[in-house]
Amino acid sequence: MSRNSYRQIQTDSFPNQIRLELGDQSLTYEKQLFGADPSQRQGLRYGENPGQQAALYRPTRGGFQLDGANCQGAEYPLVSALGRPGLMSGGQKHPSMTNFTDLDAALSLLRWLEKPAAVIIKHNNPSGAAQGGSLASCFLRAFQGDALSAFGGVAVFNRPLDKETSELINQMYLEVVAAPGFEDGVLSILNKKPDVRIFEIPNLDKLGTLPRIIQIKSLIDGGLILHQSMVNVIRSPEDFWPAETERQGVTYRVARSPNERETADLIFGWAVLNVVSSNSVVVVKDEATVAIAGGQQSRLGVVQLAINKAYQNFCQTRAQETKGQDYWRLLRSEPEVAQAIAAEAQAQKAGLLGSSLVSDGFFPFRDSVLEALSQGVSAFAHPGGSLQDWDSIVACNENDPPAAMVFTGQRAFRH
Repeated sequence: MSRNSYRQIQTDSFPNQIRLELGDQSLTYEKQLFGADPSQRQGLRYGENPGQQAALYRPTRGGFQLDGANCQGAEYPLVSALGRPGLMSGGQKHPSMTNFTDLDAALSLLRWLEKPAAVIIKHNNPSGAAQGGSLASCFLRAFQGDALSAFGGVAVFNRPLDKETSELINQMYLEVVAAPGFEDGVLSILNKKPDVRIFEIPNLDKLGTLPRIIQIKSLIDGGLILHQSMVNVIRSPEDFWPAETERQGVTYRVARSPNERETADLIFGWAVLNVVSSNSVVVVKDEATVAIAGGQQSRLGVVQLAINKAYQNFCQTRAQETKGQDYWRLLRSEPEVAQAIAAEAQAQKAGLLGSSLVSDGFFPFRDSVLEALSQGVSAFAHPGGSLQDWDSIVACNENDPPAAMVFTGQRAFRH
C-alpha cells in the first residue's frame, strides 16, 4: 500500500447519533468530528487500518446502573470529548482510531496514579511508565523503559505540560501528546513538529472518582459479551495479602516482607499491569518500568521476555548516552563499543538488581520465580491461588538474600 493511504481520511457511514439500551435504561451518544474549520470537520481518519470505517461517539445524556451501582453516563467525558472544538490543540495530522484507543489505555493507567506521572502507550500497551519527581524526569524514565517501542507512541501526562518536558518530547517522534493543560509557550514548542497530535484532556481531575463501566466485546458473528471494567484493589501497602499457603497440613509463609521502596514499586507495577495484555509481567525499579512484557501463552515465557527486554533497553539507553545512536547500529559500525555495552549490561544485570516484578496471574510453578531471582529481582506480587504457591514461597525463602513476595488476591487479565 502507498504511504498516502495512511494520510487519507476514510469517510464513514455511521450515524451522527446512536443509543444503547440496557433493559429499561438508555445512553445516547453523538459522533465526534475533528478539524479547526467548522465547515471542514470530519470523523476519524480510519479504524484500526486504512480502509476500515470508524467513528468516535461521546455520551451526551442518560446513563446505566448495574446491580445498584452507577456505571457510565454523560457526566465526565474524557477521550470521547476530544471532538469538541479547542481540545485538539495542535498538529496537522487527522486522528485515527488507534490514537484514541492508545490514549484511553494511558488514562486507564493514570487513573490509579496520584504522583506526577508520564505514560507512553504503543499498540494499546504501555512501553514505559514512571511517576514521582519532575514531569520531565517522569517522561525521560518512561521513554528509557523501552525507547525503541516508544517510537511513534502516545505520551500522556497527569499534570500540565511544562517547557522542559516539551523540549524533551521534541527530541523524539511521538504520534500523540496529551495532558490536562499546557503552560505558556509549550504549544509553540510542540507545534514545531506538524505531525504530532496535541490534545488537552478534560476532566482529568475526575479520573480517580470514575465509576466502573460496562465494557462491550464484539464477536465474529455479531454477538456481544458485556462485562464490568476492572477495578484496581491495590492502592496502599495494606491492600496486599501476606504470601502464605497451606499444603498437606504444613503452612508455608514468605520469610521477608517487601521494604518501603519495593512496596512502592509493587503498587506502581500493579497499576501498570492493569493495562497490559495478558499473560503479562511488569518489572519496576524506583517507580519506573524496567521492562514490560505481555501477550504470551506461558508464565515462564513472559518472564523470560521481560528479562530479555530489560537487557535490550539497557543497551539501547547506553548506546544513546555514549554514542548518540541505536545499539543495533553500533553492533555493525562499532562492534567493540557494542560489546563493551553488552558486558556492562551483564555485569549490572541490566538494572534488574533490586527490582520488583508483578504478574497478572499466579505462578503455576517456581520456574518463573527462579528465572527472575537469577537476575536480581528482589520482590514479587501476584494474585496467589496456585496449587504450587508453596513452592514459589520456598524459592523466595531459599534465595540469598531471601526475596519478598505478596499476594494481591486479584487477577488482572486483559484480553
